[in-house]
Amino acid sequence: MGKGRLEAFSDGVIAIIITIMVLEMKVPHGDSLAALAPLLPVFLSYVLSFVYVGIYWNNHHHLLHATTRVSARVLWANLHLLFWLSLFPFATGWMGENHFAAWPSALYGVVLLMAAIAYWLLQQAIIASEGPASVLKQALGSDWKGKLSPLFYIVGIVSTQFVPWVAEAAYVLVALLWLVPDRRIEHALQHH
Repeated sequence: MGKGRLEAFSDGVIAIIITIMVLEMKVPHGDSLAALAPLLPVFLSYVLSFVYVGIYWNNHHHLLHATTRVSARVLWANLHLLFWLSLFPFATGWMGENHFAAWPSALYGVVLLMAAIAYWLLQQAIIASEGPASVLKQALGSDWKGKLSPLFYIVGIVSTQFVPWVAEAAYVLVALLWLVPDRRIEHALQHH
């Protein structure tokens, strides 16, 4: 299978995920700015999740750009990633509706952690398909952001039960960390 079909399917699923998330924000009953106040937690959780989905979409694009072969293992690893991303609307909605309460925030962190693991598994499947001299293997290098992110998610998940704001700070910190464009794959492709 060519990677074009995989990219198109993934792009479609990610677009639907974003659409579902925005549809979770209900229009307030009232015409004043005060009517928007109860929606602030829902909106903030949506913004955070939108940023995360955007980061995954961007990095997924670069990942597939460095890919020449799509094996069955790559297809399944990609579906595994899309599964965890598809849970973003539910986790986002539950966290926002409950004003970042402990258990919804913990579940949100678990979904973030599992998506990060799924992304790592997709990278490993592509490297296995491409071989040890693959452009992706060279581009990833030590991958300090990829290794640091799950640690912050775990800190966030655990802290929801003790100091809830630390969880939200950890989730935002990882998003900010990844907002800085990751040019490793682009550079590796230019040198290849």
